[in-house]
Amino acid sequence: MHVLGINALFHDPAAALVTDGRVVAAAEEERFSRRKHGKRPVPFSAWELPGQSARWCLEQAGLTPSDLDAVAYSYDPALARPAAEMGLHDPWDHLRQQYAREAPDFLAEALPGLDPAKVRFVPHHVAHAASAGPVSPYPDCAVLVLDGRGECGSHLAGRCTGRELTVLGTQRLPDSLGLFYEDLTQHLGFLRSSDEFKVMALASYGTPRHAGRLRAYVHADGEGGFRARPVPWAEFVPPRPPGGAWNQDHADLAASAQLCLEEVMLALARWLRERTGEDALTMAGGVALNCVANTRLWRESGFRHVWVQPAAGDAGTALGAAAYVAGQKDTLEPMPTAALGRGWSDAELRAWLERAAVPYEEPADIAETAAQALADDGIVAWFQGRSEYGPRALGHRSLLAHPGKAENLERLNAVKGREEFRPVAPMVLAERAGEIFDGPLPSPHMLFVHDVAAEWRARIPAVVHVDGTARVQTVDRAQEPLVARMIEGFERRTGLPVVVNTSLNTAGRPMVDDPRDALECFGSAPVDLLVLGPFAIRRGKAFA
Repeated sequence: MHVLGINALFHDPAAALVTDGRVVAAAEEERFSRRKHGKRPVPFSAWELPGQSARWCLEQAGLTPSDLDAVAYSYDPALARPAAEMGLHDPWDHLRQQYAREAPDFLAEALPGLDPAKVRFVPHHVAHAASAGPVSPYPDCAVLVLDGRGECGSHLAGRCTGRELTVLGTQRLPDSLGLFYEDLTQHLGFLRSSDEFKVMALASYGTPRHAGRLRAYVHADGEGGFRARPVPWAEFVPPRPPGGAWNQDHADLAASAQLCLEEVMLALARWLRERTGEDALTMAGGVALNCVANTRLWRESGFRHVWVQPAAGDAGTALGAAAYVAGQKDTLEPMPTAALGRGWSDAELRAWLERAAVPYEEPADIAETAAQALADDGIVAWFQGRSEYGPRALGHRSLLAHPGKAENLERLNAVKGREEFRPVAPMVLAERAGEIFDGPLPSPHMLFVHDVAAEWRARIPAVVHVDGTARVQTVDRAQEPLVARMIEGFERRTGLPVVVNTSLNTAGRPMVDDPRDALECFGSAPVDLLVLGPFAIRRGKAFA
């Protein structure tokens, strides 16, 4: 059975393909269109479909639209109500609903040969939930979904038994932890539905002195739900203009909101643990990308395991919708990897380089070449294998650097054009992580924060955040042998078993996806070495 999943209505349009219960391809439209998040989450963009990523998913499997058994669309307009009835100020939401109702015909237009009758609407939060529990490593688990909004809710609590999902509870709008955090993001001068992770990073610089007052607006209800109503943010701190300087007041407000978010999430997780008795918690929804909160759940909720969908935001609902429909007939398999996007053969990569007419080398061991460049304090653009599904660079489309030089944090943020308070992440072999980091291990998808051991903080200062933590990515040598050899080569030269890893892009642009993107990024940013498959392109030679 071939099921194509589609996310399109709000933001981060994406497509995913599940065949006979196995996830075979998934990609976000932004990687093709080169528009960050694919589009802005406004009703006027709701008609835009992930046509390029959908066609690529089909091509990857050698299918045509007529071969599909179903197309799963991650929103069900039959469940929606007028925005005003839900307590939302969204006067054009009716336009969004109309586009959703017409989605079968729009999809048939975008994918010639598709029968519109094969399109099935999947409730938004059910799609989120199905991207977590049913395809996680845990066939029996609890499921927690938190985001801005779906049809008429913002939360789902559920349970998976034998990979089959049962919904235990939901939270109706207008209460929404996602909208609460989005509103704060906008108030602090960042781009809402995009820059919430910046607020999380800024919170580490503040103290939660406003938390007591904020709890009047945001708190758990003790019955598996919560209240999260609009906050008069200006009564706490004046709004920061976009691009303006941030100060301690902004950081304190961010810290206060972060604490309130964690408290509510913890209450919801504990309720779910008591209700289900499960050992594993799986999570999805944009709020599940808050890695600080995720670690607190791991430490305090009572669950032994916490697993977060790598594409926890709306992009992941494409996979979840497909998995939900496929699971009604086929037995679902665990998601094999986050590397579900496009990839190129060595011959294809060579052809790109020949076409670009740039000087390149083919060293005997590209891992050792990269390790030497890093040991020499060079910045390395690392492009290997299939691209990642979700917002994290996990060693396929990464910028790498030396963690032992504190100035490399500022250097990388300058290369990428990012705010100075933004941290970068450590990449470490899974078997070495416990020596250096305290937190959920393994952590292959960079969705938790870990305390850095005191004796290591001065040795790897570039990856230690202001609060003494780091957002770790662990590397399994069986799954990522080339990355593992690069890290080992770096340690032989420096004595450090950690490499800096951040996404291969510059500010405001999607992560690099194809070889052209990589070459363009290399040409516009002061990167010392581009590793493209087995090939090395050095800045000194390319721009001599």
